[in-house]
Amino acid sequence: MGRSSFFARLYKFELPYGYTRPKSATLIQDPTFFLRPQLTPVRTLALRKLSALVALATLIPPAPAQSPAPAAPTTVFGYRDFSQQAKWDAAFLAVPDAALAGQHLKILTAEPHWASSPEDYKTAVYVADKFKAAGLNTKIVPYKVLLNKPVKISIEAFDSKGRTLMSGPTPEHVDPRLDGGDPFQDDPRILPAFNGSSPSGDVTGDVVYANYGTLADFKKLTELGVSVKDKIVLVRYGGNFRGVKAYIAQQYGAKGVLIYSDPADDGYFRGDVYPKGPYRPESAVQRGSIQFLPIYPGDPGTPGIASTPELANSKRIPADKLQNNQSSIPANPLSYKDASPILHALAGPNSPRDWQGALPFAYHLGSSDPANRVTVHMNLQQDIALRTIWDVIGTIEGTDPTQKDNWVVAGNHRDAWVYGAVDPNSGTAAMLESVHGLGELLKQGWKPKRRIVVASWDAEEEGLIGSTEWAEDNAKTLSHAVAYFNTDVAVSGPTFNASAVPSLKQFVREVARQVPSPAGGTVYDQWFAEWKKSQTETREHRGKGEKGLHIETDVRVGDLGSGSDYTPFIQHLGVPSTDIGSDGPYGVYHSVFDNYNWFIKFADPTFVYVQQQARVFGLELIHMADADVLPYDYDLYGKEIVSYLEDARKRSSLPESKSITNPSAHLNLDFSATLAAAHRFAAAGTAIRLLQSTPAAEATALNKALRDAETALLNPDGLPKRAWYKHLIYAPGEFTGYAAVVIPGVNEGIDAPDAARAQSQLAILAGALNRSAAILEGASK
Repeated sequence: MGRSSFFARLYKFELPYGYTRPKSATLIQDPTFFLRPQLTPVRTLALRKLSALVALATLIPPAPAQSPAPAAPTTVFGYRDFSQQAKWDAAFLAVPDAALAGQHLKILTAEPHWASSPEDYKTAVYVADKFKAAGLNTKIVPYKVLLNKPVKISIEAFDSKGRTLMSGPTPEHVDPRLDGGDPFQDDPRILPAFNGSSPSGDVTGDVVYANYGTLADFKKLTELGVSVKDKIVLVRYGGNFRGVKAYIAQQYGAKGVLIYSDPADDGYFRGDVYPKGPYRPESAVQRGSIQFLPIYPGDPGTPGIASTPELANSKRIPADKLQNNQSSIPANPLSYKDASPILHALAGPNSPRDWQGALPFAYHLGSSDPANRVTVHMNLQQDIALRTIWDVIGTIEGTDPTQKDNWVVAGNHRDAWVYGAVDPNSGTAAMLESVHGLGELLKQGWKPKRRIVVASWDAEEEGLIGSTEWAEDNAKTLSHAVAYFNTDVAVSGPTFNASAVPSLKQFVREVARQVPSPAGGTVYDQWFAEWKKSQTETREHRGKGEKGLHIETDVRVGDLGSGSDYTPFIQHLGVPSTDIGSDGPYGVYHSVFDNYNWFIKFADPTFVYVQQQARVFGLELIHMADADVLPYDYDLYGKEIVSYLEDARKRSSLPESKSITNPSAHLNLDFSATLAAAHRFAAAGTAIRLLQSTPAAEATALNKALRDAETALLNPDGLPKRAWYKHLIYAPGEFTGYAAVVIPGVNEGIDAPDAARAQSQLAILAGALNRSAAILEGASK
């Protein structure tokens, strides 16, 4: 699925108050809510093409000279004495290899490897063998989960006289004679473009254009007197997670959804299209899941329960009872080549002008007049069945008897809609080189204090399934895991970005200061320079929800919404989490063309940015595993929560004419007790930060308190309408899906508007903040 960076600037959309931008991969997929050791030769088209790429790789220019490693810092937050750790850091940084990362990527992307396929299993074996070679205790862990696989995808459009406007979908294809073509596009194992979690359906209806399919867009149609009841809704990617488009459309009575990629968002309007440039060509389709991710992720039939192979069917939700998480109406993605004749033929009112995309005609909403209407016939036949997926789990045991079971977990998903060079296997290649570095440290005698767990997740694209099932399977132990580090779309270009829970934002910055950048200086230097350069534009285009919410003056570290594998760790179990990536112009997301050929042309030809990400990812693991005191920053955490509450209080009393989302004029909410609790939590955070800077020789009790303070921010009963999400500070928005909504219970109560709900959530939040503050205060005495 894959995440403010290039894409935040690219799409320039606004978010409601209380919402924050997701990471760049999120914005790519919805710009607004994821062999054996030596691959045995197989006589397949994909591998013959891969052989041809070996010759192509010889034409790649040599990697630019690496910047010298920055001088090791003398002090790092969390360490009493950093001198020995600095030596281990230097030894680790010397190991991740750009050329080896390129080899990993080439092998992992040699074949289409949709989750549960034989090719997917080959990649699991490849990753497992690399883990074992590095000295990790490694297992392939299977789960049995509900997945849909397309049997037949047929979409036809007709004008009012019955003439065919479009019959498809059109296969993804670029001219092989132009700009080198694409060597991967004709593999017969490529599945038809489809939406995960879409039901089968054979429906026909008039077409209504609904822009990005946001809640505001559907409300606008209602204001304009346009009904979508019993219609096929045509929406473009952007504005929210694709599953939310179906979620809202079915609530408004639509009978089907078509989701297309408009060239305004990632096609020719942005620049040259593939294979000449990095943007989406006209036939390229963005696949993706429409699972109702904001309700719960993971296996649709087992929320809160691990879907192990031996799980009895009686423990699974029956297929006809899955509507809390699965769409009841069929949905399918389209290219702009196939969407164009439908849009061009639509009559009726002109669309609002900010709904106009980049296709060369005026967009209309559609007409109910039989003489002018456009109809679409969708015939989707899905094979929906329990299928086996495979997580790969590698561990390095901890040595500190008091902390060895406080796991440090890191992961990246491995499955892809097709080849997945950027999403996700740039991340897998980086992770494998991180593991390579850990293996070399083990050979030199290093042992971590805390257990390290490195995971290659499966079926992320279908709804964060592999990570969610494993997290639910290990929930008891993970209740005292000290961190989860994620990468997904590790490299689509050179611009580093990160998101994190506030307690780990400064931690990520400190790690970035130690890693050399291929562009010169450190990763932090380049990150900071890019951030400073973007400040004016960010102020112009930032979503309203970000105003006043962040009090930092350092380089921006984003908040965690959803759309990748950190979700079950932070938002269900309360494990402090981070997510890192490196961005660039990336228009082929979830298409056939996200492949090795695109990657070496436009993302990272010499794999030096994959190497960079391996170093950052590995240092996160090493530092968290070895720190004397957990390097959590509750001082910043407290200040941000106070800021979130102050913003929500102002918004709850906005005049109706100035409300940004669903008007919530003058709800007369009482914030006093919650703000008092937030200020108490902030004060406790400031005090504990001082104690962390000069810790006692025995820090076990302090570390336990630091970890327990995060757990205290969970509500065991979960959020209203979506009990799986338990974190009271961050969750994906119900109507955005990827973008984070802060203090979600409160802000979504204000958005509803529902004063009783919002006041109840304020009380629950106050209780959690007081519990967490008390834990920190107890450790400070």
